[in-house]
Amino acid sequence: MVVNQNISGMPDWDKNVAMTLTVVNERDSWHRVELRKKVADDFKLPDKVRYRNYPKNPKNIIIENRIGWALSDLAISGAIERPQQGIYRITTLGKRLLAERGMNLTLAEVSNLPMFQEHQKEVAERRKRKGKISMDTLDDVEDTADVSEVLADKSDKYNIEVKTELLRQIMNSDPIFFEHLVVRLLSKMGYKGPNGSATVTPASGDDGIDGIINQDPLGTNTVYVQAKRYAKDNRVQRPQIQSFYGAIKGRGAESGVFITTSDFSRSAREYAENFRIVLVDGIELTDLMLEYEVGVQVKSDYKLYEIDNDFFD
Repeated sequence: MVVNQNISGMPDWDKNVAMTLTVVNERDSWHRVELRKKVADDFKLPDKVRYRNYPKNPKNIIIENRIGWALSDLAISGAIERPQQGIYRITTLGKRLLAERGMNLTLAEVSNLPMFQEHQKEVAERRKRKGKISMDTLDDVEDTADVSEVLADKSDKYNIEVKTELLRQIMNSDPIFFEHLVVRLLSKMGYKGPNGSATVTPASGDDGIDGIINQDPLGTNTVYVQAKRYAKDNRVQRPQIQSFYGAIKGRGAESGVFITTSDFSRSAREYAENFRIVLVDGIELTDLMLEYEVGVQVKSDYKLYEIDNDFFD
């Protein structure tokens, strides 16, 4: 098969997407490692291109890395799905795209699909909250920015993808798992204290309280938690915050933490501001999970050096 290639001999991004979707369709499901190798082999590239690696990370094959990005884009768009970690399969949408476009499918078409656009809105919101520049302008910035600034932005872009994948995996998990996740996160954030305790309440009879964190052994300082694993378009409303506040007040407390995978309505936020209820939405949740390393692990840690001018004085 003849494919469009760039000056390095690598297939262009459009062909990466089209070939990846084509190969995914060949079987009911694929493991990520096997799939990346199969797609790369199907391009029938010369060995010097097929096995070209990154000089500073020789275990990473460039073409397989780029196929990984194609998989990510296709999953975000809904053309393929991940029923479990590392497993991929084509969706009804993906089959339709192949039937209509085949190897003429482009990255632009995938990026314009509704689910991909919704993802981009989330990415934009994350960057807005952090006061970051648009990713679209990043290439221009690299010409003038300090290398540390460029690397920071590159790292931020990558971590945003990790955060959105975290949210997707949480949504695919069991609601009870989410409650345990939330309690574990708050414990790592220091809510439990050095000698405190953290428990997830039983599913029945919890009165709207999903977790209880005691900051000391005697329970003189207690934080009550509610965790709602909601879809993005299902915002937590004011009555739910009122109900939660009533539940914690019934236990003689005044403060609590309400965490959701979605968002809160304006009236819900306004109500919480009048009381000691901390609201954490899906974006802030995954920000905190990376900050406190819950459900993630450090992939790389680079060091940047500069001249110590004092040494030469």
